[in-house]
Amino acid sequence: MPVSPNLKVLFFDVGGVLLTNGWDRSMRRRAAQRFQLDYADLDERHHLTFDTYESGKLSLEEYLDRTIFFQPRSFSREDFRSFMFSQSKPFPETIEWVQALKSRYGLKVAVVSNEGRELTVHRVRTFGLAEFVDFFIVSSFVHFRKPDKDIYRMALDIAQVSPEQAAYVDDRLMFVEVARSLGIRGIHHTGLESTKKALGSWGLRV
Repeated sequence: MPVSPNLKVLFFDVGGVLLTNGWDRSMRRRAAQRFQLDYADLDERHHLTFDTYESGKLSLEEYLDRTIFFQPRSFSREDFRSFMFSQSKPFPETIEWVQALKSRYGLKVAVVSNEGRELTVHRVRTFGLAEFVDFFIVSSFVHFRKPDKDIYRMALDIAQVSPEQAAYVDDRLMFVEVARSLGIRGIHHTGLESTKKALGSWGLRV
C-alpha cells in the first residue's frame, strides 16, 4: 500500500503516548501520601531540580538527595525508588498498533522524549520498548530537552531522513508545534483513535 507522503520514520513521545508519564504530579501526590511527605515542599523541590535530572546532569540518586533525602527519613531509598518505578504502566493497545505499523510498512520507529536516565532504562526494559523502537533520542542521553529544536534536529540526523519523511506524535501540543516548525508532520495525541485517524489520512492503516 502506498504511503503519502513518503514517510520513513515515526517519532513518538513515551509518557502519555506509549506509557503513562514517568513521574508526574499525580504520582508525586501519591508518593507524598504513601510516605507522609509535605507535598508542597516535594513539588517545589521537584520543579527546581527535575529539568536538570532530565537533561542528564544529575543522577536519580542526586535528584532524590535534593527532593527527598535532604533529611532523615523513616523509609529507605530502595523503597522510594521502587515506588517511583511502579507508577509506570503501559498502553498495550497503542504499543501493539505501533508494532503493527512498523511491520506492515517497514518504517523506522524512534522515541523522542524528555526523561531521566534511570527512569528511561527501567521503562525501556520493563515494557520491552527496545523490541520495536529502533533508537532513543532521550533528553538525559543527548542533553537536549524538548522544546529545544536541537533534539528534533538530532532525531532527524540519527534517522537520516528529511523533515517531510518524518511524523511526530506527542500528547503535548507545544512540542508538536515545535516539530511542525521544522517541517516534521506533527500529531497532537489526545487518544489512540484520533491518532490512528491522523496517520490513516497519510496512508498508514492497520
